[in-house]
Amino acid sequence: MHHSALRVIRDEHASLAAMLKSMLQMIQRGPDADGKHAPEQYFDVLRAMLFYIDEFPEKLHHPKESDLLFPRIARVAPHVMATIERLESDHMSGEVRVRELMHLLMAWEYLGETRRAAFEADATRYVQFYLEHMRLEETVLLPEAEKSLTDADWHALNVAFATHRDPLNEKGARDPQFDRLFTRIVMRAPAPVGLGES
Repeated sequence: MHHSALRVIRDEHASLAAMLKSMLQMIQRGPDADGKHAPEQYFDVLRAMLFYIDEFPEKLHHPKESDLLFPRIARVAPHVMATIERLESDHMSGEVRVRELMHLLMAWEYLGETRRAAFEADATRYVQFYLEHMRLEETVLLPEAEKSLTDADWHALNVAFATHRDPLNEKGARDPQFDRLFTRIVMRAPAPVGLGES
């Protein structure tokens, strides 16, 4: 049976993973990789990436998982409750972690090189944490949902997730505000992350 909610979740995970990996590439590249780009542009791209992560997954993607998907799975598959609790804890801490990263980035930008290592280390940990979070959802919870949820559950989930407008997913409806943000990231980030001059 086709479950459009699952496709939306997986597509959003793929978009988010691409953004997180791009952010890591930017961090590894550094603001002064070639001497051609002003550091302001580098920091602008990283800020835009963090803003996207804060705005889209934290405010739109996670709440639907927490409010609609997780409770249904918990009801029919109590044996995965420990995984649900861990993922829910991740959701609860995610927004705070992104804000902390933004603060660390600004400390580096405004206060200088002595703050760089703290941002780089925390950003790397955050990306690993997030990729592992999505892996757990996709390998434990989504297969359980496919196996155990009813047609009525799927109808409710498909309707709820159909309203998502992921700015990074070319297949679905797009939100013009997020389109502008995404365009800014792509146009200003140097290759291979974006289309800016490498």
